[in-house]
Amino acid sequence: MLIVTCAIIIQHGKILICQRSSTMNLPLKWEFPGGKVEPGEDNALTIVREIKEELHLDIEVVKRLQPVEHDYPTFRIRLVPFVALVVGGELRLEEHADAKWVTVDDLDQYDWAPADVPIVEQVKGGGVQNSILPR
Repeated sequence: MLIVTCAIIIQHGKILICQRSSTMNLPLKWEFPGGKVEPGEDNALTIVREIKEELHLDIEVVKRLQPVEHDYPTFRIRLVPFVALVVGGELRLEEHADAKWVTVDDLDQYDWAPADVPIVEQVKGGGVQNSILPR
């Protein structure tokens, strides 16, 4: 099973979502950004590293949500989501086709990667506290 982290990154009351590039698996699907956990690496450290590498943002993890397991045709994934706040850096895309800051209510408007769909539901269902993310 592939262990992957993702981040629900919050800034100014909005969430960062990213569109996978046309050359990635699941091309042009939307996702919460993140990446693979390296052997022996802590999940929370993985997400901080991946966001820095892929988006040039410095984040602070504030909460872990419920992990999701999903079977794709050729592999199984365990997606570990973290809620995080931007504490530095400037958004610059290295791998993704697009990125948008959206509200919780906007999340249903996007074509999500299947493993991210249950995480979208967690976020919409209050998985991100209102004190952190107003509706």
